[in-house]
Amino acid sequence: MVEIINGKELAKKVRKELKEEVKELKAEGINPKLAVVMVGNDPGSTVYVRNKSKACEKVGIEFEEFLFDDKTSEDELLGVINKLNSDNSIHGILLQSPVPKHININKAFRTISPKKDVDGFNPINVGNLTIGEDAFISCTPYGIIKMLEEYNIETEGKNTVILGRSNIVGKPMIQCMLNKNSTVTVCHSRTKNIKEIIKNADIVIAAIGKPKFVTEDMIKDGAVVIDVGINRLEDGTILGDVDYENVSKKASFITPVPGGVGPMTIAMLLSNVVKAAKIK
Repeated sequence: MVEIINGKELAKKVRKELKEEVKELKAEGINPKLAVVMVGNDPGSTVYVRNKSKACEKVGIEFEEFLFDDKTSEDELLGVINKLNSDNSIHGILLQSPVPKHININKAFRTISPKKDVDGFNPINVGNLTIGEDAFISCTPYGIIKMLEEYNIETEGKNTVILGRSNIVGKPMIQCMLNKNSTVTVCHSRTKNIKEIIKNADIVIAAIGKPKFVTEDMIKDGAVVIDVGINRLEDGTILGDVDYENVSKKASFITPVPGGVGPMTIAMLLSNVVKAAKIK
């Protein structure tokens, strides 16, 4: 019988614990604060920022938006980030993506202080994760690790297949699973025999942005299936990268979409902000 990994409930539990931590920090005179920088008016980004604002409010984290139009130059953006770096009242800085094409987003991520890089995209944090040092971990992989731990899912010595190699999910996920002593295989758009590779997986993490890509015949009995995909169809339906209805017949654990990985991503962002506030 499949067990559904309830990201909504786990995120609620994480927020409850963080709320207590924030209270303790405030008693010490530390007010955790997140600054979100957004360039342009991408509709999806606007929704994400609103959700992050609400989540901060729930746990007592202060939140400030810095909104700029899409004509803002790269130099102006970097100037704003540097100001936030030197503002001691701000503990976490998040640059909402996407940004307009004339801005080099990697340059912007490099400009965010590693100590305030709560999205885990500064190369210093990426490097620290790779060598097993303490780091801010990109929020979606961090949320997935938290789920695996909470549900006591064994990772050591297990074959983990990650679908997708993005800088936001796929690549940091590789390192997270290596750090959990998994044997990791990565599949991407150039991979041959994907079906055969996935069939050998004890844990499948799908993050490629293709609705219902992972089908029942790809999954071995008892596999753990983590669906990172959020694909919005023309009629407004949201689907994951996994054919949930059929794959859940074979999996031992599975995440739903929505209500799985998504809520955990925001919960771990809050966790990173609280961690940043504790840095002396």
